[in-house]
Amino acid sequence: MKKNLQILSFFLLINIGAFAQQDQIKEAQSLYDKGKSQEALVILNKTEYLILNASDEAKSDYYFLKGNVLKDLAAKNIDAANSFTLASQAYQDVFLYENESGKFKFTIKANAALKEMKSSLVNGAMADFNSGKFKESAEKSYKVYLFDKKDTLNLCNAASSSINAKDYDSAIKYYETLKKINYSGKGVLYYATNKKTKEEDVFVSPKARESAIQQGFYEKPRTESVPSKKIEINNNLAYAYLEKKDYTKAEMIYNYVLELDPNYIDAYINMAYLKLQVKKDLADEIASLGTSAAEMQQYDKLNAKKDDITRSAIPYLKKALTLEPKNTDATKSLLGIYRSLDMTTEYNALKGSM
Repeated sequence: MKKNLQILSFFLLINIGAFAQQDQIKEAQSLYDKGKSQEALVILNKTEYLILNASDEAKSDYYFLKGNVLKDLAAKNIDAANSFTLASQAYQDVFLYENESGKFKFTIKANAALKEMKSSLVNGAMADFNSGKFKESAEKSYKVYLFDKKDTLNLCNAASSSINAKDYDSAIKYYETLKKINYSGKGVLYYATNKKTKEEDVFVSPKARESAIQQGFYEKPRTESVPSKKIEINNNLAYAYLEKKDYTKAEMIYNYVLELDPNYIDAYINMAYLKLQVKKDLADEIASLGTSAAEMQQYDKLNAKKDDITRSAIPYLKKALTLEPKNTDATKSLLGIYRSLDMTTEYNALKGSM
């Protein structure tokens, strides 16, 4: 008898929990309908533990609402990148539980919401980039990439935004990933003009574009070839390593860039800059030395090394000026090197050609 009472008590607790959960979900739904998504999310987060023992159908209801709430927060730019990630997870849970229950109540709507949310976050990342909010733009682009790793353009955008944000650790992480997956960015874009908005949209394939045109929604198809971004990716990666003072990796990658394009002027100028940064670090080390016999010997060695490194920048700058004779950055840097090495003849010749 006692055992039966325990079983009865257990089921009563489950039923009470279920009713409480249903009431709280209704309250959260009401707040969401009124546009109070932050308040709705607080209730849903407090209620989540009650979902563990609920039916698959009830779980589907809960996670679809949670996905909608988080999607609304992402659209309102409230912790957009994180809200996007959590919303994606919630919608994935909808797919999971509806697949298990065999009742597909929200699957189509959740899938459409995911596509809409991705588009919104991509647009948000672009808007942030255009307004100079590079760190926020990078975070959003990377979140979209994690959600859909086939869309590698978002990873490339995250890397580019990180460079602009001077977040070199993230830039290195993203560019190294792009290299690992052998991303080049080369391809073809299939455009058509939306008859309603009068704006061009991109389609995943010519077939998808043709279908939209035949349905009467689009017109004026246009195809655009996208060149490879391999040089840009490696040049930016080398620059990020340079800013992190990892000169060995930076030099290795700049050399690779020059293998890809022997006339890429930025790589020559940056290689010279790299050498001058190494020289500067040596000069700082020399300045910190004392006057002991051992330190004076070290001074002579480091000073000779400093001059050798400075000279090694000259060929890169001369090549840059061969490619672009009026490049002021290369000219000023080369004049500075000639002056520091007492190369008077070379200095006067370059100065006279200006």
